[in-house]
Amino acid sequence: MIILGIETSCDETSAAILKNSHVLSNTVCTHLEHTEFGGVVPEIASKNHEKLILNIIRKSIKDANISITDIDAIAVTYGPGLIGSLLVGLNFAKGLSIGLNVPIIGINHLEGHLLSSFINKDRIDYPHLCMLVSGGHTQIVFVDEKDYKIIANTVDDAAGEAFDKGARILGLKYPGGPEIEKLSINGNRNKYSFTIPRVKKTPNNFSFSGIKTALLYKYKNMSKDDINNNLHHLAASYQEVILDTLFDKLIFSLKMYKVNFVTIVGGVSANKRFREKANEISENYNINIKFPDFKFCTDNAAMIAMAGYIKYKEKSISSLDLIPSSNLVLCR
Repeated sequence: MIILGIETSCDETSAAILKNSHVLSNTVCTHLEHTEFGGVVPEIASKNHEKLILNIIRKSIKDANISITDIDAIAVTYGPGLIGSLLVGLNFAKGLSIGLNVPIIGINHLEGHLLSSFINKDRIDYPHLCMLVSGGHTQIVFVDEKDYKIIANTVDDAAGEAFDKGARILGLKYPGGPEIEKLSINGNRNKYSFTIPRVKKTPNNFSFSGIKTALLYKYKNMSKDDINNNLHHLAASYQEVILDTLFDKLIFSLKMYKVNFVTIVGGVSANKRFREKANEISENYNINIKFPDFKFCTDNAAMIAMAGYIKYKEKSISSLDLIPSSNLVLCR
């Protein structure tokens, strides 16, 4: 079973070839132009996808050492994401589907992340909890063979947004997560005290805007010399409270759902301190926590092809009437 995956939901143009659940190629091109603006500019993203997509798909087919006629199905992201960006990938996939006379499978971007831990594996372990942590989403999902149930969500910012906004406060570049992580390496994460936010009405849910505000006030009240001498400590302490908040809600959810297998996915899951803390939690609570390979954490087409492979086996095929959505609900 040869699946072509296409991902253009935001600022990565990506194509991948999977044979069943195993990756033959995965080509990702990140649009670097957004860095100077401190965030993704939708118009620039869609134009870049249009320029890149043909060559990215050609490269992925070449790297997989297959012919284009070997493709059995095309999996493509149709939401959530930037409408202009989604349109480029979706329309290209529709045209290729017609030209090759193969089925097209619309994939929810979040479902791709949910399955990213099982790329290059021969089975998926059900049931399990999945903590999805990215720039736009922070959720905990109960996953079984027939259903996805969102059991925790963020009431304001996502964790990735908290990293980006925190980096901006500290005068760091976009994207903020990797910049804060690098700065934190030699920092004392206990130097400054930040409190894990609580959501009174829904204690299972996340909140990150208050942490960002606390960082802003702390930073504004520091002298220039104090900032210069302690910026790495401040970054380390800020990173730590974000991660502590994530694990606090994960532990809360584990008490509600008696499972011993957890996956942590999305762009923030590439953070090395995140993985280090996960090992501590795993030992303390006797649970198995699994991360995707680093190359499958951020947006990529391999995870879209993986979700397409699962849907193809379930005979869940889309029609050419498929339209993009900026706010797609995660469901099975």
